[in-house]
Amino acid sequence: MSNPPQFTWDDLQFFLAVARTGQLSTAARQLRTSHATVSRRIDRLEFALKVKLFERNPRGYVMTAMGARFVETAEKMEQETERLRADLADGSMTQRGVVRLSAPEGFSNFFFASVLPRFAAQHPHLSLELVTIQQIMSLSRKEADISVVLDEPKGGPYFSEKLTDYHLQVYGSRDYLARHAPVTSRDDLLRHPFISYIEEMIFAPGLDYLGDVHPRIKPQFQSSSIFAQLTATRNGLGLCILPYFFASRYPELEIVLPGEIDLTRHYWITCHQDLRQSPRVRAVIDFLREAVAGEDVRFVPPWVKR
Repeated sequence: MSNPPQFTWDDLQFFLAVARTGQLSTAARQLRTSHATVSRRIDRLEFALKVKLFERNPRGYVMTAMGARFVETAEKMEQETERLRADLADGSMTQRGVVRLSAPEGFSNFFFASVLPRFAAQHPHLSLELVTIQQIMSLSRKEADISVVLDEPKGGPYFSEKLTDYHLQVYGSRDYLARHAPVTSRDDLLRHPFISYIEEMIFAPGLDYLGDVHPRIKPQFQSSSIFAQLTATRNGLGLCILPYFFASRYPELEIVLPGEIDLTRHYWITCHQDLRQSPRVRAVIDFLREAVAGEDVRFVPPWVKR
């Protein structure tokens, strides 16, 4: 009679870290150990199970079919382990580990960065990784634990809820507007250079809003970065559609056609259903929800009825 496979929960943690990142070095950094230790633990787990969980190649570790099946079991064990820890320890002690948050550049730089000190004070045992290259992050492949997105996920095993509405207007620098023809109607916008996103690199339908202002606007300067668009607008390159919650911080910017053009978009928070009950993930979601609710005035202009 053969002996059952021998492995520990620690081995499964190493397996999950590599499965989610595809890289030994990244997994080692998350687990605060060495590249060699991660490799050794994976080898030991494969030997104990007598199956190959990963294909090794120069670009990283790719799960085999058996590895993909095994990850589901390992994640269920992870969830049960974290629930048990939550029952055995107080709240602050259960909120440990690394959480990777993917969020749009504007939300990250002009809102979340400002509340990070508060997050660190409330959750000293949590380490946060903030990723702003949202278009390449995948919740399904566990490349991010939580995502703030502009469009609610449709279908799939995801939890999601709306964080907040936010508003956008057309802005120009006061210097630019003083030197160029006045804008008194939407058709006048066609006489001005526009700053916008690169059309084929728009990663969310919510960012495709030029047509909502005027169907014939053709941007003269395009960038995948909202920060670059903001900088170009402040430097007088042209007009740009910008979110109120950060454009309103700059006194040199002025709203064009105030009261006539006001676009509304939404931020959603989402995560894989498997991670929703994880104490570390739940702590970040709760913090985001409370932080946004407490700063509602920054996202919604004072002239908008609530």
